[in-house]
Amino acid sequence: MAYDFKKIVGRFALEGELVSCERYGEGHINETYLAVVNDRGAEVKYILQRINTNLFKEPDKLMNNIRLVTEFSREKIKERGGNPDRESLSLVYAKDGAPYIRDEESGGCFRVYKFITDAIAYQTVEKPEHFYQSAVAFGDFANLLAQFDATQLYEVLPGFHDTVKRMGDFERSLAADKFGRAKDVKKEIDFVLARKEYCGKIVSLLASGKMPTKVTHNDTKLNNVMLDAKTGKYVAVIDLDTIMPGSICYDFGDSIRFGCNTGAEDEPDLDKVHFDIGLFETYAKGYLGALGKSVTPAEKENLAFGAILMTYECGMRFLADYLDGDVYFRTHRAGQNVDRCRTQFRLIEEMEKKLSEMNAIIERN
Repeated sequence: MAYDFKKIVGRFALEGELVSCERYGEGHINETYLAVVNDRGAEVKYILQRINTNLFKEPDKLMNNIRLVTEFSREKIKERGGNPDRESLSLVYAKDGAPYIRDEESGGCFRVYKFITDAIAYQTVEKPEHFYQSAVAFGDFANLLAQFDATQLYEVLPGFHDTVKRMGDFERSLAADKFGRAKDVKKEIDFVLARKEYCGKIVSLLASGKMPTKVTHNDTKLNNVMLDAKTGKYVAVIDLDTIMPGSICYDFGDSIRFGCNTGAEDEPDLDKVHFDIGLFETYAKGYLGALGKSVTPAEKENLAFGAILMTYECGMRFLADYLDGDVYFRTHRAGQNVDRCRTQFRLIEEMEKKLSEMNAIIERN
């Protein structure tokens, strides 16, 4: 669809005249554009996004989440002498003060961020330093927001890491066995059921208040971290669409789940799939170093377990989707979801054997 970008950008409280607006980046969820504005002879860049309202059906709540978190983190960055325009996502508000606009002609919801200059988001880890810098990024993100009241946040994806609910979903898929596939994956089903007690641990700690509810990013991939174009150091965490209340063990665990796997997520040859304890130590060092004193004893005690739990949750979801007929996760070949779940379970087996070593790494960092 063709948009009247001049009209759309003109509704935001920014100075200057729009020069160009072109598709930008490799994101698949929202439509992202680089808007270039001439402000009294200076070229100023902004990110314009059309929000995917098919996925994010309540943009008011979504954008209120982002408004609350960015305003809080910007103040914390100022307090430590940093540059919030570079070290945080920075919303440009509409002229009426709203964090986004609805365009009458297209019906689309649009938001604007200040462009983070001289920084790069890598799509894949090209060297261990990238993984380390992503750890520093998400550790600092958690530290900046450690005192933020996460219960203010709307659950964009309700029950996303409610592992008790995930187990209930799995058991319903197993009981239904719509396509008669359960007989072919009995070993994998038994693997899930044998570890059912994992599901309630962090959920219970959060519910009881023994572990604090904090902001979780829920998409802790490298491409959601901006690295300085010259130094390669972490600059800012981006893509806050999935921020929700939860445990930092979830974000830490999910980073370990995909970052410490020596094989592809759907690798059929399990001999290629191993848990890399060296990369775990790299990530733990960066994450905990940036997290500092804001980590609580209950969180620190469960960070390593969080890696097992997030891997377990993911594997269980792949297996449930296979039983349901491959309806949620996109597949390109028969049995791909089975291969996906098997890689997760192989990682779990190795993590379980190395849990004491993982905990010792956490403790000394």
